[in-house]
Amino acid sequence: MGTADIHTTTGKKGEKEAKAYLEQKGYQVLHTNWRSGHYELDIVASLPDLLVCIEVKTRSANYLLLPKESINKSKIKRLVAATHAYVRYFHIDLPVRFDVVTLVYEKETCRIEHIENAFYAPLSKR
Repeated sequence: MGTADIHTTTGKKGEKEAKAYLEQKGYQVLHTNWRSGHYELDIVASLPDLLVCIEVKTRSANYLLLPKESINKSKIKRLVAATHAYVRYFHIDLPVRFDVVTLVYEKETCRIEHIENAFYAPLSKR
């Protein structure tokens, strides 16, 4: 199995565990891996009167960069654009919150961190 295959397998495993974690916390998962063109949302969920878009970051313990450190301005712009496409496509009129769920695997254990309101949509310059 190549390095890319290992990353894909670890990522899919992390997304599945993140989904179960969120459902256990009372989130209603609406979509996983929702795509629009080049954009993707890992998990879209709802709470009463709130749409939550969740970016899932999975790493092994020996990875140099912490999962949450990989959320940069460029990634935030793509997530906001994907969310905008999602809201328009499904005609949703709810406030939106952006969360990040990080999973770090070490041997047989997994450490999960849920960061609510991880970032805000940047204001567009007009």
